[in-house]
Amino acid sequence: MDVRLGPLRRAGVLGVVGGLVAALTVGGGAVGEATPRLGLHPLWSDPDSLAHRQLAAYETAGRTRLADALRPLAQAPTATWFTGDAPRERARTLTTAAAAAGELPVLVAYDVPGRDCGSFSSGGAADDDAYLAWIGELAAGIGERPAVVVLEPDAVAFAVTGCGSVVTRDRLALLRRAVEVLTALPATHVYVDAGHAGWVQDLPALASALRAAGIDRSAGFALNVSNFQPTDVTVAYGRRLSRLLGGAHFVVDTSRNGAGAPASTGRDEDWCNPPGRRTGRPPSTLTGEDVVDAWLWVKRPGESDGSCRPGEPAAGEWFEEYALALVGV
Repeated sequence: MDVRLGPLRRAGVLGVVGGLVAALTVGGGAVGEATPRLGLHPLWSDPDSLAHRQLAAYETAGRTRLADALRPLAQAPTATWFTGDAPRERARTLTTAAAAAGELPVLVAYDVPGRDCGSFSSGGAADDDAYLAWIGELAAGIGERPAVVVLEPDAVAFAVTGCGSVVTRDRLALLRRAVEVLTALPATHVYVDAGHAGWVQDLPALASALRAAGIDRSAGFALNVSNFQPTDVTVAYGRRLSRLLGGAHFVVDTSRNGAGAPASTGRDEDWCNPPGRRTGRPPSTLTGEDVVDAWLWVKRPGESDGSCRPGEPAAGEWFEEYALALVGV
């Protein structure tokens, strides 16, 4: 489904309305739920995102049709990714601004050594010590202010399925130490990434890996980050995994799953800026699902997955044509 709502700057209001409707109508949801696990604060919408800048450029140029099409995407609350460099000051600035606005920011910690198993988003800290120092800087920047942290997309799933020289036991122990640092903060909710419904099918192995990675200390796990699996498929998968973890809660990235997953040919390019995708459910902390804490736009729609085809931008850079395609232009 291609989401075409009006302006979402006050996404908490829309999220509350949509969530209350869902709570009354979605099977398995918490009917009448008044206070979601992450609270009723609106999710943070970064006014300086690349999508906002593109929207402003369209408006300045008088390109009304494109501005109207992009506005729902640009104004929706999205996560902010932290990769490399010293994150303390940036995290402090972001969480301070969000707290002042009464909004809940979503941060993604994405700097584990051997990140993305050497694929389009490869990189990460030089070694375990450097990574833990980086996590400490991120935690210091967040401080006592409220935040959601999605911890290391793909890291646990790669540990389960194998990733070159990565030693599974060491990787999971490193993530557990990161969880311990971040959950020591008084108002931070940590969700350990668990891949997506089309990846690890050995759920007992995935559950075991998540336990080793410290999920028992966290708020739960995250699914579908930067991926395209349909929401209903993802929720069913998450429920099965949750039962193996004693009822652990989870969040779902719905940023680009409105048209479902692309056909797979077994190549990395299938999941890197695949054509024909659409934005999915708008971000909200009211989901109508008893173990789903939020629909989040973790991947920023319109920012490239990587230079997977000639002429495509590097990972994290703005990809105008892809952004417009996500909203049906």
